[in-house]
Amino acid sequence: MSTRIDSDTAQASRSLASTLATDSAPGPAEPRAQAAVSLDVTLCGVRFRNPIVLASGILGLSEEVFVRLARAGIGGITTKSCSLQPRVGWHNPTILNWGHGLINAVGLSNPGVEVMVEEIRAAKRQLRPLGVPIIASIFATTIYDFGVLARYISEAEPDLMEVNISCPNLDAQHEEMFSSNAYVSGQVTRAVKRNARCPVVVKLSPNVDSIVAIAREVANNGADAICAINSLGPGMVLDIESARPVLSNRTGGVSGPAIRPIAVRCVYDICRALRGAGVQVIGTGGVTDARDAIEMILAGATCVGVGSAVSTRGLGVFAEITAGIADYMRRHGYASIEAFRGRAL
Repeated sequence: MSTRIDSDTAQASRSLASTLATDSAPGPAEPRAQAAVSLDVTLCGVRFRNPIVLASGILGLSEEVFVRLARAGIGGITTKSCSLQPRVGWHNPTILNWGHGLINAVGLSNPGVEVMVEEIRAAKRQLRPLGVPIIASIFATTIYDFGVLARYISEAEPDLMEVNISCPNLDAQHEEMFSSNAYVSGQVTRAVKRNARCPVVVKLSPNVDSIVAIAREVANNGADAICAINSLGPGMVLDIESARPVLSNRTGGVSGPAIRPIAVRCVYDICRALRGAGVQVIGTGGVTDARDAIEMILAGATCVGVGSAVSTRGLGVFAEITAGIADYMRRHGYASIEAFRGRAL
C-alpha cells in the first residue's frame, strides 16, 4: 500500500494597494520601518532563539541532521528517545500518512545511550555557535532504569532532558504507560531528577483520565517543565484490499492536524492548573503552521514542538512558522513572545 503524502505548499495570497498618480500629487512616501520583535524565549533558564523546537522521534540522531535543522531556522532540537540498550523497533511498514495526519509504530528504535552520548557531544560542538539547544529524550522500562539512563545521558551535557513516559506503542510486555498512573509518573520524575544534571521536561500522554492530575504529580516531584502531548491512541488503519492492518505492529500512535484541538486543550488545562508553580510547558501536537503555533502560545506554552509537519512540508516549515509568528506580533503590537503567551487563560 503506497503512502499518501499530502501537498500543502500553497502560499497565502497578498492583496496589492494601488494609488493614482498626478502631476500635483506628492511623491511616494518613505517605507515605514517594521516594528522590531523578539522571538527569543527562555525555557528552564535556557535561551532559545525562537520558540519552535523539533519534536522527538521525527528525524535521525546524527549531528549532520541536527546541523541541517539549525540552519533551517529551528529554535531547539529534541533527539529521538534513547534507551539504555540498542532497540531495533518494529519492521516496516511503521508509518503512514492517512490523510489527516500520521499513524506510526516505529517501536522506539535507537542505538542505545552509549552511541547517543557521543552523538549529542558532537552535535553540541556544531550547534553551540548557532545558539540552538539540544533536548535529549530518554525512555526506560523501569523506574530504576530511568534514573540510570538520566545519569548516563547527562554525560553528554544536553541543555535539557525530556523524559518520555507516554509512548503508546510499546510492546505487549510494557503495554501500560508510566504516564497512565500519577504516582508512578511522579516516581519516575523523582528518579530522573536525582540523577540529571540539567532541567527535566516530562512528556505526558493525552490517553489518561486527567492529564492535569499527572501534570501536578510530576511538578510536585521536581519536573522543571512539561511537554504535552505525545501521540494519541493507539489507532489502526486497515488495507481494505488485504483486510489487514497497514502497520506491521497493527496499531500505532496518531499525530498530526487531527489531534491539535486535543493538544491545545491539554496545554490550556495544564497551564491553568500550574499557573504560578514555575513549571513551563512545551506545546506539541498537530502544529503545522504559524497559526497553530500562536494558538499553543496563547494557551500558555513557552515553546512549541513541531513533528509530523516536517514529513509533509519539509525543513522549510520552521522558517515559515517563525516568520508567521513575527508577522502576527507586528500586527498586534507585541514586542516579545512573553507579551502574548497565555493570553487565552
